Amino acid sequence: MLYWLTLLSDGGDFFNLFRYITFRAGGAFLTALLFGFLFGQPLINVLRKRQGKGQPIRDDGPEGHFVKAGTPTMGGLLIVGALLTSTLIWARLDNPFVWMVLLVTVAFAAIGFADDYAKVSKQNTKGVSSKMRLLLGFVIAGVAAYWAAQFHPVELQNQLALPVFKNTLINLGYMFVPFSILVIVGAANAVNLTDGLDGLAIMPVMIASGALGVIAYAVGRVDFTEYLDVHYVPGTGEILVFTAGLFGGGLGFLWYNAPPAAVFMGDTGSLALGGALGAIAVATKHELVLAIVGGLFVVEALSVIIQVLYFKRTGKRVFLMAPIHHHYEKKGWAEPQIVIRFWIISLILAMIGLATLKVR
Repeated sequence: MLYWLTLLSDGGDFFNLFRYITFRAGGAFLTALLFGFLFGQPLINVLRKRQGKGQPIRDDGPEGHFVKAGTPTMGGLLIVGALLTSTLIWARLDNPFVWMVLLVTVAFAAIGFADDYAKVSKQNTKGVSSKMRLLLGFVIAGVAAYWAAQFHPVELQNQLALPVFKNTLINLGYMFVPFSILVIVGAANAVNLTDGLDGLAIMPVMIASGALGVIAYAVGRVDFTEYLDVHYVPGTGEILVFTAGLFGGGLGFLWYNAPPAAVFMGDTGSLALGGALGAIAVATKHELVLAIVGGLFVVEALSVIIQVLYFKRTGKRVFLMAPIHHHYEKKGWAEPQIVIRFWIISLILAMIGLATLKVR
């Protein structure tokens, strides 16, 4: 919204700053961070009052989690609220990719909210059925994927770009939308599975969004794409404003989610943020790089898949408990130890993902 202040500029005054994506990204970060600090505690108070017993704790979960009973959930509302507010204020609202990513974020947040509400109101861990969640996710992701394809350059439409291998494209044709659906829905559910310890999911999400923001800014500038020899996708640079807002909102949430958490993100936050990461990857043509940048989420999801398939086949377990962060809890690792080590792994993977921009 503030971008339109550039109409008042003569090219050499303060209003000219609003032309620069980096300046507006900084504004979005600070706005989202301030939003988190201002509304975090009031929101927690409201959630605690409304929810009573808070998020139900799984009976089959690690024993140490029962002390968290009574902690309110739906803290993702704080992140999504900060993200939505900062993006609407600082981003160019005539940019289709901004609206595409916002659509996915808000819609997946709504699915997560319905799931959290069902869990809290019924005081069980089931919530909305997984089939319904997947169906709604597929529909939303399908709309977003088709939307993105319409605004990709003609030479990149329905194409899959390969990292490292320059000028290499795989024509997916009609399979582009189904593939993109898997990317977005897969990312949403992978982040959801990772959100099992205080602070575990939010920092890797922030790290991944920061890396994807840099990628979006780079592929949205023709001079950068020529230097890096990557595919130019006009308009994606504006996504940096969104990711800056996500980073700021994430920090504001982490202030209250750091161990011991005063509030849980819930499906409201994890599905929204995971879906946002997938949508950004689709918009920037970096779907495969997301698997590197968000490698931690991939491992968490794979640990569940492996555990389920192996148990059905043999009746035995590969991990003491899945997702894999619970495996390390069962092995005796302290919760902060797991969380911080997973943060470090996420940062390493993000650096590797960013290196693909230059390694050609």
